[in-house]
Amino acid sequence: MIIKDVSLETVCGITSVLPKNTRIEVAFAGKSNVGKSSLINALMNRKALARTSAQPGKTQTINFYNINNALYFVDLPGYGYAKAPEEIKAKWGKMIENYLKTSSMLRAVFLLIDIRHTPSANDRTMYEWILHQNYKPVIIATKLDKIKRSQIQKQIKEVRTGLGASADTVIIPFSSVTKQGKEDIYALLDGYLEAENRP
Repeated sequence: MIIKDVSLETVCGITSVLPKNTRIEVAFAGKSNVGKSSLINALMNRKALARTSAQPGKTQTINFYNINNALYFVDLPGYGYAKAPEEIKAKWGKMIENYLKTSSMLRAVFLLIDIRHTPSANDRTMYEWILHQNYKPVIIATKLDKIKRSQIQKQIKEVRTGLGASADTVIIPFSSVTKQGKEDIYALLDGYLEAENRP
């Protein structure tokens, strides 16, 4: 996949009506500090279109990025942000649930997990939630550059076991610094587009 054209097309807050897109969507979910904006920027070949912040919990909306007029990257609000009031967290949860339940164009959900740590209770809940909506999450194990090469397989196993993910669940180790894993994600995106355009 070669990404030439990118624009932030729609931003949906808690009270917004979700867009009725006619192109396929892939969604990105993850904890507030897992590197979601960094991943999306790396995939879009942009430095800061998806806002990264030292302050977790910055994405409080569902953001739709139009990619090559061919598909949408859908950036979902980060979960597990400790400083957000419970009431707001509950509304973000409802917003994500509503999107996963109602989008007719959603083809895949990428769930980001920090490769350095065992998945949290929030990560497991999100994983099960995505399964419950009849999607098979693709796991992106972020912050790959923060661990030694010799630790990679052990940490991937820990992510798989911690989520209770099946042996055939795709786990892609990714680094926004070295861009390792980027081509693997592009290959999946190409596959979704090909499947959609097949007669």
